[in-house]
Amino acid sequence: MSRILIVDDDRALCSLLADYLQREGFDVDVAHDGATALAQLHNQSLRPDLLILDVMMPGRDGLDTLRELRLQYRLPVIMLSARGEPVDRIVGLELGADDYLSKPCLPRELLARVRAQLRRNTPAIAGTLQVGVLRLLPGERRAFADDNELSLTGAEYMLLQALAQRAGELVEKAVLTRFALGRELERFDRSVDVHVSRLRHKLAEASAQAPRIDSVRGAGYVLVVGTP
Repeated sequence: MSRILIVDDDRALCSLLADYLQREGFDVDVAHDGATALAQLHNQSLRPDLLILDVMMPGRDGLDTLRELRLQYRLPVIMLSARGEPVDRIVGLELGADDYLSKPCLPRELLARVRAQLRRNTPAIAGTLQVGVLRLLPGERRAFADDNELSLTGAEYMLLQALAQRAGELVEKAVLTRFALGRELERFDRSVDVHVSRLRHKLAEASAQAPRIDSVRGAGYVLVVGTP
């Protein structure tokens, strides 16, 4: 049974979402502020498999909480925001969120996002995938460049794996969104673009010889080995 932690200062919403997810077979905990959420993450026996995190909370807000937890933890994080502004979505993704939903959201849609993230964070494939100095271990969901391990979120890893499996070929944004985020590409959706930006930085930081990710305007991305 997967454990989910819902972090939101709206107690009524927490109760509603917790009841819904529990009926769907999840073990659900709730917290109403960032400090309590971080304390539970530090408790190994209560550590969740996935975090649902509200952006707007008193004290330490969701973005500050996300920034701190990403220093140590890779668990998938779905952000919620009542404002739904594009800048909130982009900042959340840049800080390491795996997906983002505007409030109010349908519990059924949130459930679909939760299941998609959990599927993409469950090791399934054995063996090694090698692209130049980049080495992926799909069974462990780990990636290395010149033996330097990359610290990746679940969405970032799945995006990198999708590109590596078709290295040198254009992979459309719709395909990447489906594979890495488990949903269809939405109009004006920049989630994949933000994840790619973070991946580029992490690859370059890990190794000067790491493959690069080239963009094809209006189409998608290509993982390329070699000099520009």
